[in-house]
Amino acid sequence: MVFLRSTFPRYLSSLLHSSKVTSCGTHLPLQSSVSFSTHFAVGDTPILVRDFIHAALYDPKHGYFSQRSRSVGVLENSIKFNQLGGHKAYLQLLDKVYKLSELSWFTPVELFKPWYAHGIAEAILRTANFSVPLKIYEIGGGSGTCAKGIMDYLKLNAPTRVYDNMTYISVEISSSLAKKQLETVGEVQSHFSKFRVECRDAADRSGWGEGDQQPCWVIMLEVLDNLPHDLIYSANQFSPWMEVWVEKHSERSELSEMYKPVQDRLITSCMEILDLEKTTQGSIATSVARNIWAKVFPKPRRCWLPTGCLKLLEVLHGALPKMSIIASDFSYLPDVSIPGERAPLVSTKRDGKSFDHNSYLDAKGDADIFFPTDFWLLERIDHHCSGWIKPHQDKSSKLGKKRRTLTLDTSSFMEEFGLPSKTRTKDGYNPLLDDFKNTKIYLSVPTHNKK
Repeated sequence: MVFLRSTFPRYLSSLLHSSKVTSCGTHLPLQSSVSFSTHFAVGDTPILVRDFIHAALYDPKHGYFSQRSRSVGVLENSIKFNQLGGHKAYLQLLDKVYKLSELSWFTPVELFKPWYAHGIAEAILRTANFSVPLKIYEIGGGSGTCAKGIMDYLKLNAPTRVYDNMTYISVEISSSLAKKQLETVGEVQSHFSKFRVECRDAADRSGWGEGDQQPCWVIMLEVLDNLPHDLIYSANQFSPWMEVWVEKHSERSELSEMYKPVQDRLITSCMEILDLEKTTQGSIATSVARNIWAKVFPKPRRCWLPTGCLKLLEVLHGALPKMSIIASDFSYLPDVSIPGERAPLVSTKRDGKSFDHNSYLDAKGDADIFFPTDFWLLERIDHHCSGWIKPHQDKSSKLGKKRRTLTLDTSSFMEEFGLPSKTRTKDGYNPLLDDFKNTKIYLSVPTHNKK
């Protein structure tokens, strides 16, 4: 869950981001340790970058989210935007909220409750297939504010039979947040019988059992940015890509990178989806010229791959083949100092201020790691995981894509499905529409195309 996270207050007017607790990476074998350290994170055997990130964020004892049970903030009362004078008054209010919250981050669905959740509920209400009972899955439900807001809206605006027969399932890896969600949704007695929390890793296929062949909705609000990523490296413009692994120097207990030929399945799949290997192909003459140029003017390349997203979508498409998706996240992050395409921000918050690190290896349980979402790539991964065969891969196939997809700016989505007047201040300033220029919402629904 995101917006106004470790960037507060430096990027307050353009970047609102907060953490969520959802784990969808590969679980590591854990070792006992008094505190999170480089030895605990890596041990004596090198690990892939995604496994290092997963441990740094989600290890049950030493991970960033595990150590900060109050990382997801909850507002006691909704903000009355119509009573605020304008931009300055809004920033002053947020400053006060964050000083009181100490380590907590606030999600957009929390800052703009109930209006943000109501916009999502309206989008579902307009497009859902009501020939079957409505079923909604939310990945990483935080404090339960989104679930309660959606169910409140459906109770008031959906046909009675839709609300009465609906099911809302939160898939949440944090036991403390799972308990909080039950408390939040349970504030409305009629919601409670329709809501349940499954405390598990959403990317673990075994947790989904036989799956669900009926139409359903999957909501992922600011989940993708905290999913583990992998890193690949190339010494120059012509050298082949290499997997990046993290190892510990036995003498100094310091972390460093090591490079291996690409063999990992998730990394290979991401590279194929991106068509990265095409960059090294060409005629013999062109290859020779490029090789010489690369040796004279070497330019190392680094590329971050959303392998955690790929794994999650593989599982979701396998378990819920008729699902529709609503996912929101950052489309870019400002002032990222870590090198590489789609590189993350690694940030620590102390005394209400954020401190950005220059290396992801500095994350040792005390830092948030969050990535921008490449929505063009997200769409390609979504199509790939749905089983769509690209025309150039199978020229005999006349099947169309199995998903209809749409990416909207947050402001465009809320203007279409939300109630923007509810988040407008007295002078016309609207933080929900004006402060989310670097966030987008992705919609994906199944078509009637068959295999």
